Amino acid sequence: MLPAIALVGRPNVGKSTLFNQLTGSRDALVADFPGLTRDRRYGFGNYEGRQFLVIDTGGLGSDTDELSVLAAEQTHIALEEADAVVLVVDYKEGLTVADERVVDQLRTTNKPVTVAVNKSEGLSPEIAAAEFHAVGLGVPVSIAALHRRGISELMTQVLSPFEFAAETDAAISADGPHVAVVGRPNVGKSTLINRLLGTARLVTSAEPGTTRDSVFVPCERSDKKYVLVDTAGIRRRARVNESIEKFSVVQSLRAIEDAGVVIVLIDAREGITDQDLHLIGLVVDRGRALTIGVNKWDNMTLTQRRQVDAQIDRKLEFVAFARINHLSALHGSGIDGVIDAALAAYEASGREFPTPRLNEILERALTAHPPPLVAGRRSRLRYAHQGGRHPPIIVVHGNRAEHLPAHYKRYLTNAFRRALKLEGAALRLEYKSGENPYAGKRNTLTRRQVKRRQRVMRHAKR
Repeated sequence: MLPAIALVGRPNVGKSTLFNQLTGSRDALVADFPGLTRDRRYGFGNYEGRQFLVIDTGGLGSDTDELSVLAAEQTHIALEEADAVVLVVDYKEGLTVADERVVDQLRTTNKPVTVAVNKSEGLSPEIAAAEFHAVGLGVPVSIAALHRRGISELMTQVLSPFEFAAETDAAISADGPHVAVVGRPNVGKSTLINRLLGTARLVTSAEPGTTRDSVFVPCERSDKKYVLVDTAGIRRRARVNESIEKFSVVQSLRAIEDAGVVIVLIDAREGITDQDLHLIGLVVDRGRALTIGVNKWDNMTLTQRRQVDAQIDRKLEFVAFARINHLSALHGSGIDGVIDAALAAYEASGREFPTPRLNEILERALTAHPPPLVAGRRSRLRYAHQGGRHPPIIVVHGNRAEHLPAHYKRYLTNAFRRALKLEGAALRLEYKSGENPYAGKRNTLTRRQVKRRQRVMRHAKR
């Protein structure tokens, strides 16, 4: 199970800065004034090979204006989703009355809490944390989030209650690949899941998985085996009411992590929202095979369908490799296509490619469009080989590969994807440059060579 860690505290104590450091991103906006973060933000963190989820929250302060109240509500939701909490406090301002109010709220959650004393640059950890022992939440950890100081000690303490199993291929089992259905509330996830289960010829079991709220159900449809990952549990059709279906981002992120292929469901009548785009981006970032289902396609006019298709072409250009499936989960039309596309995407993501074939594709791409000049020099790419599966990784070796522009990297990725027919697979290209064999070596010229060079330079000056 991926533990979810919520970052809470007063406004402007450095929660978003810590979030960016833990996730290695700039997803959380950071500025030197309070109240910038209103909604919850989610990201994946990695500490010494241990994966976890991070939730950035708005400040819990004493303000009673509408935005502060909404931010506090979002924080309370994050506390319900989280498995552990990091209370971020500001050393420079000391222990305030607002901090004590936050501590009182955290005591009612029954979640393990670690106090992170931020902005303690230049101080010994004992001095920085001394004042905050009084809150009675264990040993505080002194950090400087902006400079990444103390974060290792913090995560060691935060993650200590959790067990991390050795990494295994959770995306595949004897019953086939794991297929997760994710999406916003009320897009039809439960209806699609019930359709897939109701028409399946075989449902062998419904056992709780390693994820807290996910259920893994082996299914067989048209002689194809797969394991359905349902984050809300398998429910009878009569008991499903999508209008009151709860939405947990943590559940969705855990389902993505446990899956080999993800079906992202979109409501055709509402169009593609920012939440849809963010969710699709997370699937690609985690390297999962992807297919997209556009649900509620029935009862739409031809004009409305054209408008939706135009929006898809415009907004989903960054995942043009994923197959788009139009369906109606309510009536069952198109559901065969979406599950077939998902299984095909998983198969493409796990393929093995011979090195000669990869080098042939690379050579053709370089001949058609050589790398552009950067600072007057051109990168030289020599050969490629496969570096992994799920997602497929191709390693390209050469000189000055780190100077390749982003647009040329996209060109090479698309060239490999088209040639290898990797529909639905989140292909990754990694570039490695050869090291300079003379880098770091001292000048070993003999005395005679040095004198000769000096004579040549004097002659050149004349």
